[in-house]
This record gives sequence, C-alpha cells and structure tokens, in this order.
Amino acid sequence: MRFSLLLLNLEEYYFEQHTANHIQNKGGHSERKIRGSLKICSKSVIFEPDAISQPIIKIPLRDCIKIGKHEANGSNRHCTKAKSGAISLLFSQVYFIKEHNIVAPYKIERLHRASCLDKLGDQTAMITAILQSRLARTSFDKNRFQSVSEKPHMECKAEMVTPLVTNPGHVCITDTNLYFQPLNGYPKPVVQITLQDVRRIYKRRHGLMPVGLEVFCTEDDLCSDIYLKFYEPQDRDDLYFYIATYLEHHVAERTAESYTLQWQRGLLSNHQYLLHLNNLADRSCNDLSQYPVFPWIISDYCSAELDLSNPGTFRDLSRPVGALNKERLERLLSRYQEMPEPKFMYGSHYSSPGYVLFYLVRIAPEYMLCLQNGRFDNADRMFNSIAETWRNCLDGATDFKELIPEFYGDDVSFLVNSLKLDLGKRQGGQMVEDVELPPWARSPEDFLQKSRDALESTYVSEHLHEWIDLIFGYKQKGSGAVEAHNVFHPLTYEGGVDLNSIEDPDEKVAMLTQILEFGQTPKQLFVTPHPRRITPKFRSFPQTCGHTAPLADSPVSPGEESFEDLTEESKTLAWNNISKLQLHEQHKLHKEAVTGIAVSRNGSSVFTTSQDSTLKMFSKESKMLQRSVSFSKMALSSCLLLPGDATVVSSSWDNNIYFYSIAFGRRQDTLMGHDDAVSKICWHDSRLYSGSWDSTVKVWSGVPAEMTCPKRHQFDLLAELEHDVGVDALSLNAAGTMLVSGTREGTVHIWDLSVATALHRIPCHSGTVCEAAFSPDGRHVLSSGADGCLNVTDVQTGMLISSMTSDEPQRCFVWDGNSVLSGSQSGELLVWDLLAGKISERIQGHAGAVTCIWMNEQCSSIITGGEDRQMMFWKLQY
Repeated sequence: MRFSLLLLNLEEYYFEQHTANHIQNKGGHSERKIRGSLKICSKSVIFEPDAISQPIIKIPLRDCIKIGKHEANGSNRHCTKAKSGAISLLFSQVYFIKEHNIVAPYKIERLHRASCLDKLGDQTAMITAILQSRLARTSFDKNRFQSVSEKPHMECKAEMVTPLVTNPGHVCITDTNLYFQPLNGYPKPVVQITLQDVRRIYKRRHGLMPVGLEVFCTEDDLCSDIYLKFYEPQDRDDLYFYIATYLEHHVAERTAESYTLQWQRGLLSNHQYLLHLNNLADRSCNDLSQYPVFPWIISDYCSAELDLSNPGTFRDLSRPVGALNKERLERLLSRYQEMPEPKFMYGSHYSSPGYVLFYLVRIAPEYMLCLQNGRFDNADRMFNSIAETWRNCLDGATDFKELIPEFYGDDVSFLVNSLKLDLGKRQGGQMVEDVELPPWARSPEDFLQKSRDALESTYVSEHLHEWIDLIFGYKQKGSGAVEAHNVFHPLTYEGGVDLNSIEDPDEKVAMLTQILEFGQTPKQLFVTPHPRRITPKFRSFPQTCGHTAPLADSPVSPGEESFEDLTEESKTLAWNNISKLQLHEQHKLHKEAVTGIAVSRNGSSVFTTSQDSTLKMFSKESKMLQRSVSFSKMALSSCLLLPGDATVVSSSWDNNIYFYSIAFGRRQDTLMGHDDAVSKICWHDSRLYSGSWDSTVKVWSGVPAEMTCPKRHQFDLLAELEHDVGVDALSLNAAGTMLVSGTREGTVHIWDLSVATALHRIPCHSGTVCEAAFSPDGRHVLSSGADGCLNVTDVQTGMLISSMTSDEPQRCFVWDGNSVLSGSQSGELLVWDLLAGKISERIQGHAGAVTCIWMNEQCSSIITGGEDRQMMFWKLQY
C-alpha cells in the first residue's frame, strides 16, 4: 500500500476504508474503471489505486460542492463505486499525489470556486462528535488477546499519535500486555506491547493538555514503541499507574535528577543525557511540535581541520542562538524595550515543525508536502549547507533554530538525497541535492562522527549545563530568561496561554493551531542552576553506553599508577562488593542505645558513646572492655578521636563537650559551649565544630591535637552558624572548607567556612535530618531523613539531583558518591545504588534501629551500633 497517514491534514482522523472502483467519465459513453480503496477521513476523502502508476487522489471535504448517489453532468465528476453503490462527488479541486509512485509536489486540479466553509470551531465540534459516536459504538475485540488466560484490567478510548496524524481507537491493558486497536484497522488491526518488555514510560503534554503517554521498550532508543493520547486525563493517569505498578519490581522510575547524577559522575554521555532530558520534558519524535532539541555545538564551519582542543571552535553555550550575534541582539533588545505587553524577544522559536522538517526533508518529504500544502519550500531556503544554515542562524532576522538529535546520530540519510527528490533549482542554477558539508568533514559519516566527538568533548562537558539552564532550566522563563536574553512569545510556554479561558470555539481552535505550528518550549525540569559535569582526569565512559568518548585527553599509561590511584582502586573494589558484608562478631557493651563510634588509627581500640551516659573503650585484640567512663548523668551523643589517638572528645545532652585523656585515664577538660544538648561534633585542622539543639553550629579553636598535659585549655569561639531550629546532623568535606548541617525541620544547610556563610538552605526532608555527609570528592551532599528519603544535593548549585525513598527512616550511613550503606530504623543494613536508583541489597543486622556506623579508610571494615545496645563488627567477603 502506498497510502500513508502522512497524506492527511494536521490532526485529521482516518475513520474507515472500502474496496472501490474509481470511474472516470471521459465524455460520451466512454468510462475507465480504476480499482483501489476509498478512505473516509474527517477532512477529506482519499482514493488509493491498486496500480502504483496511478496517483492517489485526495479530495478535501471543504472543497466538495455536492456529494450524492446520482449522476452529475460535466467533466468534474468523480464516481466511486463501493459495496454501497455509486457515490458521485462534485468538487472544486482535487489533489493528485505520488503519480507513478514518485514523491513530488501535489498536482492540483481546480474546477470551480469553493463553496463557503463552515466556521473552524463548528467543524472541529462536528468531527469530535462523529468520532466519539463511532468510538462509543465499538469496543476492544478481546479475541485479539494473545492468550485466553489474560485478564483485562482497563479499557478506554484513546488515539495513537504519529507525526502530523492521530489515529483513534481503543486501549486495553491486561496482566501481561498493552493493546491498541485502531478504529480503522490501520496500520494493523492491533498494536501489542508486552509489559515485560517495557523499560520506560512518560506522561506527555499533548496540545497543551496532560493527556499523553509514551511507552519505550528499550533504554536508549530515540523513538518510542507507542504514543497514546487520551480523551480524559484520568484515563491516562490510571493506565500510567497500572504500568508503573507492574514495572515497580522490574524497572526503576527515572527523574531528571537521577539522570543528572548519572551524567555528572560519567555514567551517561552528553548525548544520552540530552535524550533523557528531552524525553522528560515532553519532547517526542512522534510530535513534530515538540520534537527533541539538541544544541549547535560547533561554530567553525570554515577550517580544513576541526580543532576540538581550541575553545574558539565551539559555540557559546551560555547564550541562546538569538543572542550569539551581538549586533542582531542589540536590534532585538531595542525592539523588545519598545514592545507593549506581552513582550518577547524572538518572533520565531528554536524548535518547530517547520524547522524539524527543514532538516529532515530528504528522508521525510511527505511530511514536508503535507505541512506545506503539497509543495516543497523555495530551493534557496532549503537545507542546502551546514555552514550556510549556521550563518543564517547567526545573522538572520527571524532564524534562531537549534539542531535535532540526528546531527549527533549514526544515520546520514538526512544529509543525502538518496531518494533522488526534485527539490528545485537554486538561483545560481545548481539543483538541490546532498547537503554541503564543512571543509573539515570528508563525508557525511565523518561529519556525524566529528559532531559526536565535539558533543562529548571536554569543553562541552564543562559548559553543557549552561545550555541546559536555557532550554530546560531556570533561564527558560522568568527573570533568568530576561537576563539571558532568552524570552520567547507566551504561546510557546506551558501555561503561557489558558485555552480554557477562550470561549469562542473558532478562536480556541485557531490559537491551538498557532501554538502547535509556532513551536513549544520544553517542560521546565530545573528551577535552580544546573550543576556542572564532574570531569575527573582518568574517567571514561563504559563501552556499553551509546555515543561515548573518554573525558581524559591523555589517559594514564600502564605502570604509571600512583599510590593514591591504587588506594582508590581498592576502595572502588570494596564498594563494588559492599553487598557481601558478613557479620564477624558482636558485643553488648552498653545499657542503652549506642550513639557514637571512634576507632584508633591502628584499629586496635574502639571507643563508643551511649545514651547510658558512658564512654567505653574496647580492645579488638583481646575482645575485652578496657575502660568505662561517665562524665554526667545525661546521654552522650557522639565521639571522635583527635589526631595522635591520645584524646577522645564526646558530646553530651547536658550542653557540654568532654575531653578524655587516654594516657591519663581521666576527663581532662570540659567545653560548656551551648545552651541545649550537643548533638554532633566534627574535627579538622585544630578546629572543633559542634552542632546543638540550641539552633547553632559553633566553630572553636584553641584545642591542641594532643592534649597530653594536665592543664586546662582556653577555647576560642571563631564562628557561630545560626539555624532556625535544632541541629541534628553535622559533617565536613575532606578539605575542611565546607560544612553541612541538618535540622529538625528537614532543612539541609551547606556552609562556606572561609566566610562562615550559608551557600544553600535546602528544605529537602519532611522530618528531622538524621544524617548528612559530603561525597569523597566534595561535589555532592547526601542526607537521610525521618521521612525515609535519601537525597543527593549538588554542592555548587544547591540543586536536589536525586531522591530515593524507603519505607522507614535511615538513621545513619556511609557512602562513596555512587553507593550507600545505610542503617535503618528496623535494624537492617541497606545497600543503595544511587546511579541505578534502587536498593540492591538488604542485610539483616540489629534487633532495633541502627544508630551509628563507622567505616575504615580502606572501606573494608565496618562497625555498627544500635538501639539493641549491640556493637557489630562486619567484614567484606571478596
């Protein structure tokens, strides 16, 4: 069949088809019968002949003057004889499409002036009524189930969305399959998707309404397996919930933040990350008004060689295309300042159906002909040259378009006129053929390869977050957009126009059509600055990831590894095997819950604090309790060893901090530092940091590393970090330059200690922050809360980039930036894979909540303390 739904108008419905003969009256009694099929659509009647040499005939219903079962005089009669008899159409014009099976501009035969057209709103209402009536008279045919044992769970009306066309029908979901049965049986009687094959599902905004759902059966493909549009948002949400519930134990649901964490840490390439962001922002290859958008990366299209080590080779990713040319921007700003509300800087968008088909005309000519009323664009305005297109985007008064994913893919067909289309002749006399490539590209394949290399280059990895801010982030709209010169017409933004407030149906349809054709801004994914990518010296992407490239310009050669590199390798190995923890021994030392653990550098002595108000010293070698010290009648909340292993520092609920000399075996000093219980203490570079329920964190000096002499010391208060409520969590980064604190109301504070100022205050938990700690590289903060959440925050931007939930609070944890070992309220140890977004292992531990956890520097030995008064020693089994 040569018939394609692409021949239909925008948003046209294909109702049914009949076997028919097209009877041509050549005058007198001479008739010619052409066998084919008659397709009844909402806005046209289409006859597709069986013989491919004959053209497809399309008759717009708006141009029909008369239709009936009678003979009409004159040559402008087309009679189609179907099972129901002969139907005569008297029309004003006919489209002849794909004559001799060649894709070319439509031939139009005009015969009479068109009759008066109905109002657009009335026409849309009538089509909707007809469609709903047809759908109401039919239902999903359950004989189409793959198995007689399948149990249907839900059935509803919906439409399958493809570029330019939606196909109405019925959706049915069972315990094993998702089905769509088109009303017209096209392109096949039933589309079936096995739920076990589904990898990703996305809710979609279609026509500015929350009624779309897209299903992917692969992880990385650009195009989905089915895109459904529902008539009721509730139907969409119910189907999404059912599929998500089914997938709950098979596939982890992904958020923009979880992908951000993977991208930052090198698990996703730039290409993969942009695809995921487009998907999450409602961009789909099935919707030309919301086609995936990719950035122009390269600005050099003249040189013979492409130098990816030269920053001048690249486009400024911090600015939208419209702001790259300073002179043009000044003209646009001048117009913007004089413009009445609503103000906008750019009269066209960076992504629209017209721009998408501009790039894809060589592989999707029928789309272009459909969109442009049966004609190709003027030959000089076609996609003729990469360099020419870039220049026009820089200098053109109305051209601000970005690129599409195909520029960074593997398929060169959009650059090559392999269909031998007649796309016209340019003013210089040359025919429009293949796209002219820049001098540095030796072939279309070479062009795409170098484009991919540029996308994955160090420069782009370091600056891609700036472009993400413009397209998907906080500079997309609002004051951030104005500052970045990124202001588009309100029609392009979600919520920019309230269609429900428009009462006139004609105006509403016209407005919706304008929105769909003008281009839509992606759904906003980030409201704070997007974090930069982490580009460590030696990291490269796994070979299993799509388009990958090493982040390091000069990889380390064998034999050059430093001691630090080997230590990092041993840590990585330990964390890769963290789920293989085995309990080595356990001891009950306290009468109440264990609250803190500190271990000497040689690992021989373990110090613990408890709510029973005692500090205890335990020998790992003799497995004997060596000392038990009580400082007050109130609970001790935490402990640490000062460098040199001569002094133990303990914090207490009695507002004090106690210094215990191991050598002298006695309390050596007391710091009465707070007005309420001291909850946590940290130490770095001769400074003590104390967090308290009095809503402060205090920084102290005057504490020597080794308190070996019996005299008392003078403590100096260097800084006081104010909070709104009590502080329960406290931690320093490895360099001792930043501090994170967590409060009882669920807020995480990140402090710059050099100026004693809060960089970020992030309300990321709905209850008390139980624990907070920096990643080893200091770029992220992980926090756990009484709400059961584990949240990862980017230190640079304060953006919450990952959130995982358990069914109980995680009281304490250790982590390496990618994986987490946490102690839960129930006593289990949980292993979390942050990059995969799932709990990978549950290890039975304490009989009550795990309250504290310690890990050695090599990450091979772990000690946990719990409410059951037990101290458990764990070993890794490789």
